[in-house]
Amino acid sequence: MRQLLVNVVEKNKKNIVVIEMENHKPLIFDTASALDLAMSLNYHYQTTDIILRKEAIINGFYDLSSGIAGEILQKYINYDIHLAIVGDFSEGSQALKDFIREANKGNNFYFVSTFEEAVECLGN
Repeated sequence: MRQLLVNVVEKNKKNIVVIEMENHKPLIFDTASALDLAMSLNYHYQTTDIILRKEAIINGFYDLSSGIAGEILQKYINYDIHLAIVGDFSEGSQALKDFIREANKGNNFYFVSTFEEAVECLGN
């Protein structure tokens, strides 16, 4: 059984779930696992605002040609789930950097370097 360290942060009267993993194995492999995680967190913590480390999502997510990112993010939009991913994205492809820049302009998904930035983005 995978151990998750879950912390709920309140910002502007919104609960934001921060997930830390005891190991760095991915939690999200595909659309089904992404929805399962989000719905479980919504049920247990009554929130759709989630912060994860970059390593919590399978590497294929960051290869935009795989389509995994688009599928997951579309499902999250459909269910009004907001996600901030914390990590170093400086080594990604130009397509990924462009995708991140556009995502960060919106209100649903954020790619940031610190948990503090993630809370700030989701708390607004």
